Amino acid sequence: MHVVIMGCGRVGSTLARDLEDRDHTVSVIDTNADAFRRLGPTFGGRKVMGLGFSREVLEEAGIRDADAFAAVSSGDNSNIIAARVARETFGISSVVARIYDPGRAEVYQRLGITTVATVKWTADQILRRLLPVGAEPDFRDPSGTIRVDAMMVDPRWIGRRTVLFQEQSKSRIAWIDRLGEGMLPTRESVLQEGDMLHLVMREENAEHVYAVFERGPEED
Repeated sequence: MHVVIMGCGRVGSTLARDLEDRDHTVSVIDTNADAFRRLGPTFGGRKVMGLGFSREVLEEAGIRDADAFAAVSSGDNSNIIAARVARETFGISSVVARIYDPGRAEVYQRLGITTVATVKWTADQILRRLLPVGAEPDFRDPSGTIRVDAMMVDPRWIGRRTVLFQEQSKSRIAWIDRLGEGMLPTRESVLQEGDMLHLVMREENAEHVYAVFERGPEED
């Protein structure tokens, strides 16, 4: 696929190199020519100097042949404008914008523009490492409605079917890390010692999920 990136800071340059390492073609846009030095001497993609929300600049970067667009400059307004131009003018369906203001990120998320709220994401990552297990989820959707938690299987549930836990906890097991590999549970899957469960649940139901997990299965 071909990806156009606006912003050649640390995030943009890292993203560009990672995409190229995966054999995708990349064009990078920045207003500062010196920023392209971050790409390194081996970068084989296109470097375009200019404003990432300018139609002419986007055309030069190959936006009409692009499969995705990422706006990761240091300015929220520039990122949002560029993301909207890429999606609404050039019809790019896969568009992501980096936003520093969490409140603004949620607004644009609801408008259909995928956003990464840098400050909130970083704070959440730090909280997850500071607080006890379960205090903060691995992931929370922008609306705050859905969360994903990683939990080591409780001994009370070993040998029980995954579907039983899901029914009693009113959560869903998205996947299980077992013996170093990920697996998708079926109706016949049984929980084993050492399983790491990745649970999807509604925020208001989290307390119930943890209570069921620690209490163990209710017998019929």
